[in-house]
Amino acid sequence: MADRDFIKQARRVVIKLGSSTLAGDPSVYSRLVEAVHTAREGGRGVLLVSSGAIALGTRKLGFRTRPKEMAKLQAAAAAGQSLLMRSYEEAFAARDIAVAQVLLTHADLADRVRGNNARAALGALLEAGAVPILNENDSVSVEEIKFGDNDQLAAMVTSLVSADLLLLLSDVDGLLDEAGQRISRVEDVADAMRYVRKSTAGVGTGGMGSKLQAARLATLAGADVVIADARRPQIIEDVLSGADVGTHFMASASRLSAKKHWIAFTLRPRGDIVLDPGAATAVRTRGKSVLSIGVLGIRGDFRSGDAVRILEHDGTEIGRALVRCAAEDAVVVAGKAQDELPEARAALAELIHRDDMVIWKT
Repeated sequence: MADRDFIKQARRVVIKLGSSTLAGDPSVYSRLVEAVHTAREGGRGVLLVSSGAIALGTRKLGFRTRPKEMAKLQAAAAAGQSLLMRSYEEAFAARDIAVAQVLLTHADLADRVRGNNARAALGALLEAGAVPILNENDSVSVEEIKFGDNDQLAAMVTSLVSADLLLLLSDVDGLLDEAGQRISRVEDVADAMRYVRKSTAGVGTGGMGSKLQAARLATLAGADVVIADARRPQIIEDVLSGADVGTHFMASASRLSAKKHWIAFTLRPRGDIVLDPGAATAVRTRGKSVLSIGVLGIRGDFRSGDAVRILEHDGTEIGRALVRCAAEDAVVVAGKAQDELPEARAALAELIHRDDMVIWKT
């Protein structure tokens, strides 16, 4: 089967539109509606992740430039989100398609119960024939609960709803090589990072580096990813038909389970577990659990069940995991074998179970 045949077969699609796309082309809404209508007629479920609220709110509130202070950013988001949804409501009404606003924070997806509730709600909207339009809840988000940008939100939503395809619409043809030529296919996202150039965009927060990070998250969740130029006519239809447009990032053959993807990419580490060379080798190459005797050091203030980074003695991150005890307990047992621990702490000899780890490929 040809690589892009998998895209042609995609049943659930997440489409992300950036602020620059929405701000630069007034016709984008009508073109989007026709593309989504065609995709739905072909039996596909479509979810949109849309930036633009802050840009619209900035103009509405009379700010001369995008604010930098958190309070003003939140104010702009609150003022602009209603304008953004009104534009979508009016555009999709032409095809009698219902849209539904879904605002999320990082904390919503980091919490398993809230994340599952979000998954169920999105599924119900798709079953009802609506198009969910997702955005970060910028009016309440602060640094600790922000996704970073909507590229990352789109990738997390792709994993959340088990989408087959993530389409990141941008203002470039795709990922470009050193000669400025479009790269058609990428098998290894990490290797493609060398082509990233610094973004000069002034409207949104993302850039090609952010999109490649999103591609990494989504491909490891088992989805294909395409970065393509939103300004090109019929771009969504072309992508879904399998045409050679944009840059296609192939779904990873070593797909992470939903739990491990959540550990690796949704949870934010609260600390570090530093391993000695022998323990690091056992964890990295033989898939062993992290035992207290192999721990050189503990950093951070974490609780049982929190995410932590697993580091080699030189600081190299080899993976992420859920830790089985609080930091103060980990400090006490670090470097000790199970038979050296008091009975009350013997169970802590296994600080991290191998089923709760994600080890990066080298």
